[in-house]
Amino acid sequence: MIHPINIANVNFQKIREIGQDGKNSSCFIVRDLQLDSEIVMKEVFKKNIADATQYFDEARLLYASNHQNVVDILYACEDNDKIYLAMPFYERGSLKQLMTERYLTTREIIKFACQVLSGLHNIHSKGLIHFDLKPDNVLLSSRGDALLSDFGLAKQTQLGLAKPNKAYVICAAPELVTPDNIDLRFDIYQVGMLLYRMCCGVESHRTQLALKGINDGHALHAAIVSKNYPDRSAFPEHIPEALRKVTKRCLEPNPDDRFQSALDVANALAKVDQCLDWLFSDQGNKTWRRPYDGGEVVFEVDAAGTGDFRTIKAGASRRKKAHCREGLRRSDVQRILRDES
Repeated sequence: MIHPINIANVNFQKIREIGQDGKNSSCFIVRDLQLDSEIVMKEVFKKNIADATQYFDEARLLYASNHQNVVDILYACEDNDKIYLAMPFYERGSLKQLMTERYLTTREIIKFACQVLSGLHNIHSKGLIHFDLKPDNVLLSSRGDALLSDFGLAKQTQLGLAKPNKAYVICAAPELVTPDNIDLRFDIYQVGMLLYRMCCGVESHRTQLALKGINDGHALHAAIVSKNYPDRSAFPEHIPEALRKVTKRCLEPNPDDRFQSALDVANALAKVDQCLDWLFSDQGNKTWRRPYDGGEVVFEVDAAGTGDFRTIKAGASRRKKAHCREGLRRSDVQRILRDES
């Protein structure tokens, strides 16, 4: 017996646009009238996609990658002009939004990174390479957990290899320029860039490119291969050495020198146990804060290297004279933060 294909309508009302992906797609918060719920709808314009068989590729990849740290796909559908990918609406937004508001603590960096790596291990085990790991593509659930999102550039591997159609160049691994296919260690490099931006600030990579005058692909590739980008000496003082080492190993230009899997990175991060809760700010003087016995500890260092270390509790402030002195070097600040954590 031949069963005909059933065609049904989906009705939704747009509330507001929340993002664009060039000319190819846009994302909206919509109200699905059948579900009576606010969800996110990604619209992909058919006229800008050459291969009709790829219309639902991202939806299929997301659906096949069901995991607690991968964004769910609710459903996918189409009309004459567009395809629609329906996903849950996460009010907390993306990791990039949080990083734009403030620096992350080391504890938060490890938590978010390990959750991303859990999702990444899941898709790698299914033969997928993501190719687009960045803070924009990590969403935060209502519980504050990290969820890997946006599989628009993801590829199914053949014999462990694949080639992206395009990439976010300033966060791409150097092997992008080779004509050969690429393995999952491309994603490991991008994990390194994600860790770096979580440690050093969401726009730290762009700032460095501007300062170094790197404005074309050849110069960027040369800087990556020579380890001049990103700047390995730019970590804030509270980032512990163990976390720096993990980040720098992920960023090795030669894939053989990187961690070889997402699990390897997560296992290394699990060993970071220093300076976990310092919250850093560089608005004005450099300032670090952390909770302490119902109050907080505040360590402030001005541009001349003069430190002010105090404990604040119940409105009372006590200074620690040993740390309130002039001429603090970077190594002195690192030691104080480590010893007082």
